Amino acid sequence: MDSTVASTGTEEKTWGGGNRPLRASYGKLMMWFFIVSDALTFSGFLAAYGFARFKFVNEWPIADEVFTHVPFLHGQEHPMIYVAFMTFILIMSSVTMVLAVDAGHHMNKAKVTFYMFLTIIGGAVFVGSQAWEWATFIQGDYGAVQTNSGNILQFGEYVNVDGEEKFKRIAIEDIAIPVAGDRVEHDRSNGLWFTEEAPLPLFSVDEIYTGLAANDNIRVRTQYLDEDGHKTVLSRSESLRQIKENGKLVVKGANLKVNEYGPTLFADLFFFITGFHGFHVTVGVILNIIIFFNVVLGTYERRGSYEMVEKVGLYWHFVDLVWVFVFTFFYLV
Repeated sequence: MDSTVASTGTEEKTWGGGNRPLRASYGKLMMWFFIVSDALTFSGFLAAYGFARFKFVNEWPIADEVFTHVPFLHGQEHPMIYVAFMTFILIMSSVTMVLAVDAGHHMNKAKVTFYMFLTIIGGAVFVGSQAWEWATFIQGDYGAVQTNSGNILQFGEYVNVDGEEKFKRIAIEDIAIPVAGDRVEHDRSNGLWFTEEAPLPLFSVDEIYTGLAANDNIRVRTQYLDEDGHKTVLSRSESLRQIKENGKLVVKGANLKVNEYGPTLFADLFFFITGFHGFHVTVGVILNIIIFFNVVLGTYERRGSYEMVEKVGLYWHFVDLVWVFVFTFFYLV
């Protein structure tokens, strides 16, 4: 029995069965599929951050107070400067990648090599900067006291700045006064058999309270915003009462369990989302290094095409674009 295949006239059109949909190679098309799926993943993470951010809108940490550090400028506060530098470096690496792809279209091996090298340097600087920012965030700045309900109490005093009174944070190291009765941290040698506990806090709540009581100028600031958009500063008597009655744990820095800047959820999302993006950038740097050495060895010159540079460029532009959204959500909103 003869079989007849009907012709629809669309076989060679974009989605009619042609072997080059959208006139793109198979590898480039698969890269676009990956980017779309990964974009949906990041969208879900950022949407979760957005819901958490606005659920705790009155107690969310203020970015200008959290991200104030710059390498080699210890003790000075420059809000958002270093994060802006990181963003600039990553965006410029995207520019150099564009130039590398354009040079590949013109079969200019020397320029592809040069611009790929600059892209790798930019990506490495960004990853290193992000690692430094993580270390600074984990180490902490001033410290705080966590209450029984999980809220954060910070310390400071009002100072006159250009004729205006402003609240200046004070580190817990400058407040605490040692008191007798500190407990020794249990380990396997002096505690239960084969059992260790987490490191003890630098200070006890009693030491913080003693120091607070001895300094009449120091006040406590809560994590909640007032009607002016500033963290609420308690009166002197209320400051003492809160530490005495509600103080549970002295915290320094941020991790997945405590966060001196505010709700622990902020630290959880910060580590997860920026870490996930940092992983993508690290993978991109590794891919760029592999492609770079192939360019140097003349692999693509012999193939007569630098399409591999273009494909890895698509991935690099994607992680750059994602960072723009991460930067906006965490640092600007």
